[in-house]
Amino acid sequence: MMVFFSVTTPIGIGVGIGISSIYQENSSKALIIEGILNSASAGILVYMALVDLLAQDFMNPRMQTNVRLQLGAHLSLLLGAGCMSFLAKWA
Repeated sequence: MMVFFSVTTPIGIGVGIGISSIYQENSSKALIIEGILNSASAGILVYMALVDLLAQDFMNPRMQTNVRLQLGAHLSLLLGAGCMSFLAKWA
């Protein structure tokens, strides 16, 4: 795994340099591929945040027994998601 991880970046850089001369930024194919890759990346980030990070916090026995803590956690989660949506819309 360490060797694979170490060679993926140089290979990606080489592919990027190789296609930079033929890449047309505003073509329909490029925009579709960019949208697909962006949505896949966003989906992975949302999955990691919700399943791997937040699940441990929300399944904590202390969280399960304290309604006030649950309400605060849910409101904080919604506020954070709203702020990130605002940033995405603004950017």
